[in-house]
Amino acid sequence: MARIAVVGSLNADLLVRVARHPRPGETLHGSGGEIAPGGKGANQALAAALLGGDVAMVGAVGDDAHAGPATALLRDAGVDLGALRMVAGATGLAIVAVADSGENAIIVIPGANGTLGAAAVEEATGTIAGADIVVLQGEIPRDGIERAAALATGRLVVNLAPVLELARWVLEAADPLVVNEHEAALVLDQLGLPAARDAQAAARALLGAGVRSAVVTLGADGALVADGDGVTHVPSPQVEVVDTTGAGDAFVGALAFRLSQGERLREAAAFAARVGAFACTGHGAQPSYPRAGDVLPG
Repeated sequence: MARIAVVGSLNADLLVRVARHPRPGETLHGSGGEIAPGGKGANQALAAALLGGDVAMVGAVGDDAHAGPATALLRDAGVDLGALRMVAGATGLAIVAVADSGENAIIVIPGANGTLGAAAVEEATGTIAGADIVVLQGEIPRDGIERAAALATGRLVVNLAPVLELARWVLEAADPLVVNEHEAALVLDQLGLPAARDAQAAARALLGAGVRSAVVTLGADGALVADGDGVTHVPSPQVEVVDTTGAGDAFVGALAFRLSQGERLREAAAFAARVGAFACTGHGAQPSYPRAGDVLPG
């Protein structure tokens, strides 16, 4: 089985429910207060592992009480944590407020994730260089992302979320670059290109700029897959949304898993859309992720 290495963030998520999101200066009553594991890197690693992937996690946690909860489900799923660093200070923390509509608002405090720069990533050279698929996101320092991309010898999946300035060669090496519509616009601006009129045009523009392949996620409308064969729309199953937190990460983890199985990008994205939709039917990020037998039918 092909090995997947995820280089990225691990957080403890503080989960809060609200009837609606507060306006500036407004105080609302909420409920919840539970701590659950999160972080885009850990989310994607867990999603791939639950589906049957052989996954290693490269990241950092603090020496505080949140380190255990942040890694609990990764350990349970058998993710290789041999390249996980423990540093002095706080584990990354995300405050996740979910409205009754299912939409979320998130504040992220990087904590230990901020230590995962180039030197720290270098310590995991064997894990990264030995992987068939390397997955990156935007929640660790830029030099850490770029060093991981340079160390990768396998296929590089870059989920540039949140968007940050990266060396152009990293974007061009992505196969695919995974972004939502808003992120696609920011990447095009970073590449010095004008705003696209719609998601289809944005996907084509990314290819035209030299990106090997791209996936533009569209939420409930699925995703657009752009590669040498053109741009294809991949639909998403329609579900009753409970919480969208982490659905995009479930998509990326599922995509990486199917790519590790040798599947073509379009078919892998179609599967990933079903996994992302399933994740919207439960509370939180990682606790809502499916195992292989739970994925919604195509």
